Amino acid sequence: MYGLFLRDFEITANLGIHDFEQRAPQRVVVNVALALEARHAGDDIATVLDYDFLREEIAGLAARGHIFLQETLCAGVLELCKAKPGVLAARVTTEKPDVYPDTAGVGCRMVWLADGVEPWAALLALGGG
Repeated sequence: MYGLFLRDFEITANLGIHDFEQRAPQRVVVNVALALEARHAGDDIATVLDYDFLREEIAGLAARGHIFLQETLCAGVLELCKAKPGVLAARVTTEKPDVYPDTAGVGCRMVWLADGVEPWAALLALGGG
């Protein structure tokens, strides 16, 4: 098992329930960590999960229209990850850094483990934070 991650991917999204959030798009920071089957061989992209899908599909998800809850966005990103072959565990975090002037951000985190995956092994591959 090995880990793959996308850190601090910043998108602009129509996200939120407050009036000011519904009037204009806002910055959203997305972090994804994946635990994957250790199946790569040599230096061949065909033997690993190409992480370009994370940026492309997350941006596409955010562009579909207004999303009221971070939980909805976070769960959508998690579903994108779960659908990829070889993914054994995933941790997704979404964060809105500009909602309140007195906080660094507000967010949502979701974690998923495939059936039969040992939590300790997934934790090592997903890493901290």
